[in-house]
Formats: sequence, C-alpha cells, structure tokens
Amino acid sequence: MEKRRYAVCGVSGRAIAMWLKPIYETFSNRAELVGMLDIDPMRFKICKQQLPAAENVPTYMPDEFDKMIEETRPDAVIVVSKDCFHAHYIVKSLEKNLDVITEKPMTTNWEDAIKVREAEKKSKGKVICTFNYRYNPQHRLIKELVLAGKVGRVTHVDLNWYIDIHHGASYFNRWNRTRENSGSLSIHKASHHFDLVNWWIGSPDPSQIHAFGALNHYGPEGPFNPSKKDGRHCTSCEERRNCAYKSRWETRATVAQIHDDHLDSFNEKLGVLYTPEIYRPDMCIFDSEINIQDTIVANVKYANNILLNYSANFSTPYEGYRLAINGTHGRIEAEEWGGAGSTAFPCPRSTDHYVDCYPIFGSRERISVKPGVGGHGGGDSGILEDVFLGVEEDRPYDILATSKDGLNAISIGDAVFKSITQGKIIDLTEVMKY
Repeated sequence: MEKRRYAVCGVSGRAIAMWLKPIYETFSNRAELVGMLDIDPMRFKICKQQLPAAENVPTYMPDEFDKMIEETRPDAVIVVSKDCFHAHYIVKSLEKNLDVITEKPMTTNWEDAIKVREAEKKSKGKVICTFNYRYNPQHRLIKELVLAGKVGRVTHVDLNWYIDIHHGASYFNRWNRTRENSGSLSIHKASHHFDLVNWWIGSPDPSQIHAFGALNHYGPEGPFNPSKKDGRHCTSCEERRNCAYKSRWETRATVAQIHDDHLDSFNEKLGVLYTPEIYRPDMCIFDSEINIQDTIVANVKYANNILLNYSANFSTPYEGYRLAINGTHGRIEAEEWGGAGSTAFPCPRSTDHYVDCYPIFGSRERISVKPGVGGHGGGDSGILEDVFLGVEEDRPYDILATSKDGLNAISIGDAVFKSITQGKIIDLTEVMKY
C-alpha cells in the first residue's frame, strides 16, 4: 500500500510526541513526513535531534506554507500550531484540496469554525478533529451503554470537571491565558468536555447556552499573588519563593521545570524548553493581561431538549471529573481521578475505573474498566490507529470526529464565554445551520 504523505504546521512538543514520533516508529509503513512548518527554527533542530530519521525533512517558516505544499506535495496537513492559527492553516489546506488532521480545538471561535465548514464544502479534502478523549476505554464504555439503552432516552447530563493547581496554573503561565490566543478555557479545554457530552448523547445540535464565570485564582487579584506587578517570569522571579503555586513543588535546592506541550523548543544556552525572544511559557500567573475565566458554570439546551449542567474549576487540590447521564429509564454515573499534578500532590480519591448503571426500577450494575495504554488513558493510541490505518470497520458507532463535531463543541465553548461577558443567553440556531 502506498504511503500517505504528511506535512505538519507546528513542530511543538506535542507534535513530536503525538504525531511525528508515531509516523516514524509505529506507522512508517503507512505514513511519511515530508515537510515541517514553524515560527521557531530551534524547534526543527530539537525535532531532528529527537527523531534522527527526520534529518532530511525540509523545513519552512509560516509565510512559506504555499511553498511547502508545492515542494513537498503532501496528501494531508497535520495542524498542531497555537490555537488561534488553526483556522488559517486548515482553510489554506482545504483550498488546496488536502485532507486536514487538526488538534483540538479546531478553532478559537464559532466564526472561524464556520469558515472551516464552508471551505470544506468547496474542497475535495476532509477535516479530522482529533478529540482523542473519546477513545479512552471508560468513555467508549459510556457511549456503548447509552447506545444499549441503559438510560432509555437521555434527558439530562451533569458534568463537573476539576483541574488541579499544577495543571490549572500552567494555562496561565502560557499563551492560553488570553481570549485572543485560546478563545478562553471554555474553548481550549472545555470544548473537549463538550465534545464528549455531544458524542455520548448522539451529537444533537446545541441550541441555547447560559453561563457564569469568574477569574478567582489568577490575575492580579489572585489571593496568592505576592505583589501586584506585571512582567515577572517564573524562572527569574525574585518573589518565586513567596508564590504558593510554585513553591508547592519546589525546595530551596530544586526548581520545578516549566513545560509547555504546545510550543516548546530546547534553548541550549538557557537550558530551558523555549526561545525567549519568540515565546515564554513561564509568564506570571498573576499578570494583568489575563482576560479569561478560571471558574465556569454553564447550562446548555440542545435542539432535542436534552439539558446539560457543566462546571469547570482550574485551581482545585486534585484533578478529575464527576459525570451523571439521566434518562427516562435510568442513570449512568462515572468518575475519573488523577491529573497532571498527581505525582507531586497525589489524589486522595480512588483511581479505580468503573461505570455504574442505575435502572429506574432495579439494582445498580457496576462495570469495571481496564485503563488503556498510552496518553489520555489510551485515547492517544486509539485515535492514531484510526487516523493512520483507517477507521475500524466493525466498530458499531462513529468515533473519529468531523468538522461538524468541532463546530458543535467550539460553539458551546464560545457561547459560554460570550454569555459570561455579555450577561445573556446565547442562541446558536443560526450557527448550527453550518
């Protein structure tokens, strides 16, 4: 079988680990990397250090996208850039009739998501939105239980997500902290959660959203801010020892590593994973430029009258979620605990994986779940197989997300931000026409 040719936009730490390394080490008989594009030449260097087989792959700067496509003739483009540039590369790829594999979120607002949908309709190319968390074994089981009729007709979903102080604070060290770059955490992070709900309940169109939110932990008014001062950086901050968020993982003799999955490059002179002249992932979590929320609650009504209650908090002592799916004939409950900071701050709750089914009339059924292998509880390995080997033919339900799935999830997240900032219910009827 002929190999498919791939170009990548964004040679980040995540791009290398999630996409480029598997191309060379797992799917080399089906995939070939033919071009790399990024704003920082140092990332090309570190990529080729980590993947010597990529030594001769040509590299390009952001203004050389057309040149890259002309010279390397890819079949598909993998988009792993900063969120706010996703739409640009997706649309340009579709205009050249290329398939696109885009990291989530697909875009940072519904307006750009509509542009992607419109471009795809005119193109021979198709968009895959990599909502890898769908592939987590626990999440697949929940989908299968809903399809099996365990709750009857779904009427209501309750989902509460908790992001620990290590993981949550990291978003405010980085570019994610501004609406302009990430769309807000209601898109960058929560759109993944909204996609899970959409997928579990059969992907109906969201209709109306009402939300509240606040910046309670970060920004200049954060209760643990040593002083109101902009421009500090964690690696050189004189007040670092007085910052509870940093000293929690440090001693006088050690300094916690600052790491960014999306825009890392190894700087040999400084010994850190970024190029300061281009981007720093160690910006102070108490800076005044932060213009997104760290605490979110939202109500969503779908076109088929299913209701969703959602909340997210980005500074909790431990990480995980609680889920309940209610229906005419029963209820499903699930939890998942752990998180990015769990090695430094172990979660006090059980990390066993199981799903409970409660029929309206009857006894609880508890189903244990074996965790998957690899990142995101096995979600990463599962989606890579579907992307590079093709969708598993005997799977009885769709799981690989499309641009419409991306639009639906992003629209909820964008409506959440707009409802919070505008103080009103947001109607998505017109958006859903695309």
